[in-house]
Order: sequence, then structure tokens, then C-alpha cells
Amino acid sequence: MRGKSALILLLTLSACIPRAEQPRRPAPPQPTAGPQREPGRETLQCHIDLARLGVQFRALADRDFGGGCSALGAVQLIEIGTPVTNLGAMTCPLARQFARWVREAVQPAAQQWLRTPVRRIESMGTYSCRGVNGAAGARLSEHAFANAVDIGAFVLADGRRVTIADGWNDPDERVRQFLRAVHQAGCRRFGVTLGPDANARHRDHIHFDLGRGPYCR
Repeated sequence: MRGKSALILLLTLSACIPRAEQPRRPAPPQPTAGPQREPGRETLQCHIDLARLGVQFRALADRDFGGGCSALGAVQLIEIGTPVTNLGAMTCPLARQFARWVREAVQPAAQQWLRTPVRRIESMGTYSCRGVNGAAGARLSEHAFANAVDIGAFVLADGRRVTIADGWNDPDERVRQFLRAVHQAGCRRFGVTLGPDANARHRDHIHFDLGRGPYCR
């Protein structure tokens, strides 16, 4: 009994002795989101304008791709009333003008000259980090700022496909007039409009941008 009492006393005393604190390992740093730039007043107004037009779009985060190329205040067009293929990031003002061009120029011109609506527009892209006309060493194209779009063809509701390459000088005057009508409408809505008459590099598409201008060829 005496040995058992001593053991109980020893255990009681050991419980009262303070233990050395174990050093705590610092918690691993948690990833934090970088500062997000709030859209400027002009961009917000552009978003409002697109909504009023009934355009469905997605606002994109600002991107800096290096080499001077960027996509700032850009959106992704989802639905503008007429399907358009291959559309990437577009500055909001460019997207706004493009949507208006499709609704106010392309569809009316198709009805006037071709007697049928456009079912689909085929674009050749928007953002591309490259120089003007793709030339090495040239100043950056508006494509490098997501501020340009190239259009290559129109697919009609009756099944015809009107391309810029073949239709610009098509034997059918109605096809030629349609393409010139949408080209001229672009001249009234964009800073720069370039078609097959501009140079050989534009023989197969119409280029629209909101950069330096006005220039229409």
C-alpha cells in the first residue's frame, strides 16, 4: 500500500510540473488575389449600352500579354442576334459598334440586295499579338489590343455562303453591292475599315478597328 501511495503522489506532482511549450510552425502563406481594377466610367457605360441593345456578353479580366500586347476593358460577346464565329476578346466599345453594325447594316443590306437574311457571320478573329499587316518590326496592330475584328464570310438563310475573297468581284452585282454596303457601313461606325481595295493582305476579309482614323479603303 505504501508503494502504491508513493506512485500516486509521484503522478500527481508530475502533472503539476509545467511542460516546455513546443515551438509552433508558422502556417504556410495563403494565396491572395491580386488587386482588381474597377471598370472605368466609360467601360461601365459601354456595358449599360450593350445591355440596352439586348446583347449578351461577359466582361473579361484585364490581361497584359507582354510585348506591349494587352486586352483591357474587354468583353466576350455571347449573343447579338446573329451568330458570329471565332470572336475572342474585344474592347467593349468595339463590341458595341460591331453589334450595331450587324443589326443596323448587315441584316438590312442582306434583305435589300440578296433578299434573304444572314444566318451566320464568319469572323477571322479579334485579339492577336502582332504588328500591322503581320509584318515583323511594324508597329503593333489594333488586334494586339483586342481593338479590331476581321470578317471573312456571310452564310445566308437560303444556304449560300458569300465570302469576301470570291464575292468582292463576283459576277453577280447583287453580291458585290451587298459586300460594298456592309463595308461602307463599317466606315461610318469604326475608326478604320479596310477591304480588298486597301491592299493584297485584305483580299479575303474586311478589317474593322477603333484605332487611328478615320480611314476607309
